[in-house]
Amino acid sequence: MSNGASSKSSKGVKLAYMLAVINAIVIGASFLFVKLSLNYASPFDTLTFRFAAAFIILSIPTAFGLLKLNYRGKPIYKLLLLATMYPIGFFTLQTFGLQHATSVEGGIISAFSPVVTLVLASAFLKEATSLLQKLSTLLSVFGIVFIFMMKGSSFDFSNLKGIVLLLLSCTVFAGYSVLARSVTKHFTPVEISYFMVSVGFAAALVISFTVHGTNGTLGSLFAPLTSLTFIGLILFLGSVQLATALMGSYILSRIEASKMGVFLNLSTIVSIAAGALVLGETIAWYHLVGSLLIIVGVIGTNLPARQRGTTKIKTTAA
Repeated sequence: MSNGASSKSSKGVKLAYMLAVINAIVIGASFLFVKLSLNYASPFDTLTFRFAAAFIILSIPTAFGLLKLNYRGKPIYKLLLLATMYPIGFFTLQTFGLQHATSVEGGIISAFSPVVTLVLASAFLKEATSLLQKLSTLLSVFGIVFIFMMKGSSFDFSNLKGIVLLLLSCTVFAGYSVLARSVTKHFTPVEISYFMVSVGFAAALVISFTVHGTNGTLGSLFAPLTSLTFIGLILFLGSVQLATALMGSYILSRIEASKMGVFLNLSTIVSIAAGALVLGETIAWYHLVGSLLIIVGVIGTNLPARQRGTTKIKTTAA
């Protein structure tokens, strides 16, 4: 019985690692589709439609009883706090931060999410990481910073307001990753994802209506829906939103938040490759060097720590 449970747990961890790679690939590839969708609508309106699509896609099988949801007797307040962090807090801070800072600055700052996650996971979840794992996380972050810096990008501290908001979004996402580890003990990945998508959709819709109502541009909110291309992009991005939410919840139920966080840096490599293949963007030598640093950092972060610490974590996760 014990061997069977251990084997099942081991398979779950292996699946979580595989999904972590797939999750990073999906997120990285989605950047291209986000860029295309912004030709039709503003960032926040696009986000509203993405959440709407994800909500509808998940609600259909739920309505037919194909997916089971049970929130009775469970700590809903934890889900509310989680949804406040992500998607509401993260996307709101990121959106307004990018209004006062460049996308390059946003990319560099978001690369530090794994470091903040590692610190918070160590403080609140008591996740043990070796010196090699800490250095590997920093190496992965440096890989991304290296790519942006070699492109001739730097921080403009006249954009201080935007930089502060982006740093807050980075911290909020790290907090979400840490809290999600606790929430997965009470809710299934489907229950977490449905709740987050529903709250995200409601919040984004209210904000979009408020902004357009104040500016007297309510008619323009639904104008992009006259384009079949935009509808196709939104359906795809909604599916991605849903898939990443489901995968993220499962991954965090099986592996440590500090290890999950560094996997997201792989999305930078995927976005570079997608830009080259689809948009014909040039891949320079520093893209390859930075990508290698990211990959080595991710591998190093996920190497086993001392046996005693690893066993303790696996027992907790199981």
